[in-house]
Amino acid sequence: MSQQQNIIDLINRNNVEGVKTALQDGTDVNTQDDNGRSLLLLATINSQLSMAKMLVEHGADVNLQDAINDSPFLFAGASGQTEMLKLYLTNGARFDLFNRYNGTALIPACERGHVETVKLLANTKGFPINHINRLGWTALLEAVVLGDGSKEYQDIVQILKDAGADLNIGDLDGTTALEHARKSGFSEIVKILEA
Repeated sequence: MSQQQNIIDLINRNNVEGVKTALQDGTDVNTQDDNGRSLLLLATINSQLSMAKMLVEHGADVNLQDAINDSPFLFAGASGQTEMLKLYLTNGARFDLFNRYNGTALIPACERGHVETVKLLANTKGFPINHINRLGWTALLEAVVLGDGSKEYQDIVQILKDAGADLNIGDLDGTTALEHARKSGFSEIVKILEA
């Protein structure tokens, strides 16, 4: 078994001590699998916080992107892993690298209703809260267009508004989040956006 395959297997089995030993024996902490997924991205996908902390301590790149442009930071945002995000934010997470939809870590977090993740990112100094992805949507638009208007999405819209999101950015057709909320009958979101 190659050194690369061995350490990937150790990651997938969540063998923190085994991975630590492999790194001490000279295996590159930024080893990637055949799909370009780094060890840290694999640990993030597997929700292995202890593994991720150890890899970061050994210098793992939180921004290393795979074949489909996922990075540990972007994936943690999309999957609502707030503790991982905190780790990556304090270890060099970049805000100018985007996922395959040309989106930030915040946009899919809004789509998927990850309230705590949204709160963290929306209130992170310098985070591009109004970034527009390839579909023409900001985080706010994504929360309204792809959300279901429930309490989680109401909270997300309130967080984004309070954090200074631009409420007037429209989608590719020029339709704003407020107009989308009205069309969808999301009365509570309409109230938040009109207030």
